[in-house]
Amino acid sequence: MTRTLRTQVAVIGAGPAGLLLSQLLAGAGIETVVIDRKDRAYIEGRIRAGVLEQGTVDALSEAGVGDRLHREGLIHHGFDLCFDGDRHRIDLRGLTGKSVTVYGQTEVTKDLFERRFAQAQQFFLGASDTRPEGLKDTRPSVHFTHKGRQIAVEADFIAGCDGFHGPSRQAIPPEVLRTFERVYPFGWLGIMVERPPVSHELIYANHARGFALASMRSQTRSRYYLQCGMQENIADWPDERFWEELSLRLGSDTAASLQTGASFEKSIAPLRSFVAEPMRYGNLFLAGDAAHIVPPTGAKGLNLAVADVRLLSRALIAHYLDHNDHYIDTYSQAVLSRVWKVERFSWQLSTLMHQFPENSPFEQRMQRAEFDYITGSEAAARSIAENYVGLPLE
Repeated sequence: MTRTLRTQVAVIGAGPAGLLLSQLLAGAGIETVVIDRKDRAYIEGRIRAGVLEQGTVDALSEAGVGDRLHREGLIHHGFDLCFDGDRHRIDLRGLTGKSVTVYGQTEVTKDLFERRFAQAQQFFLGASDTRPEGLKDTRPSVHFTHKGRQIAVEADFIAGCDGFHGPSRQAIPPEVLRTFERVYPFGWLGIMVERPPVSHELIYANHARGFALASMRSQTRSRYYLQCGMQENIADWPDERFWEELSLRLGSDTAASLQTGASFEKSIAPLRSFVAEPMRYGNLFLAGDAAHIVPPTGAKGLNLAVADVRLLSRALIAHYLDHNDHYIDTYSQAVLSRVWKVERFSWQLSTLMHQFPENSPFEQRMQRAEFDYITGSEAAARSIAENYVGLPLE
């Protein structure tokens, strides 16, 4: 027998996008039910990005989960681009008046979970066979199995915050959905280590042997990446080999300050650009990775998801509190306009900073010319900085 529940907004996905949406709606007195196929420990344990735009920091503060972020987050006023050993700092504060904050997505998720549980949010974690249905109806529903029992959640709206592989996007009819994709011919080999970062700001490096990134999660925990082939095996990358290759790609001057050690996390992530249109179908709204993926160059994934949620929460709050459906009706168009601009920046920075196996000597020279233009033009550097700190909401 199916147990039927009723709520105002059913949220599929308990990652940072879904949790933040439920928190922002709760602040306006709007009820939600949150459903996810994984349990809390798994969701909180996922290693993800950690550079937050000011708009993301503002949204988390508005949601009441900014206290630890403001205590522990590292404010960065710039970052470095390095090309064949030549290093240039992008002065974010000087060029835009804004900064970014380093604070891990894992910590954001923990803060949101703690807040939602403290406020008695209704969760169904560990759900299986999740299916959004009746998307064109006035009361769509989400059906799933939880602890061996069939559950149906009826709602006014469904928010699909369930990532690239979730059921929400797949529920949109194929004759309606359009997808756009660019799969990159390499991945990022990343490690985490309990050592102070090599630099107080991020370093993006393009070397003849491939891209490298020096990042961090705190003053004592560092995150490093190397461009690698997708056929690479992690077993072929012991820590010693990783540190040797990273030192080479960062250059001898930077490597002189590199503190190495045993890694406690190591993984290879593919790179892709992906966009699905539209981001609304009937009473289903997509947000975050359910609708778009950006390569990690430029740290836009989480920030883009938060921007979606800010616009979606605005639309839903206006519907319930002001009986105004303008933002609901324009949600997909407004969000996609910003999404494509962010995709363009992530594609631009990825194209500039990676070694592409198919690149001709001409294209390699174009990469160098682009780097030289950025270093020699304040207007070009400002364009990079404006995108890095975050574009305004529509």
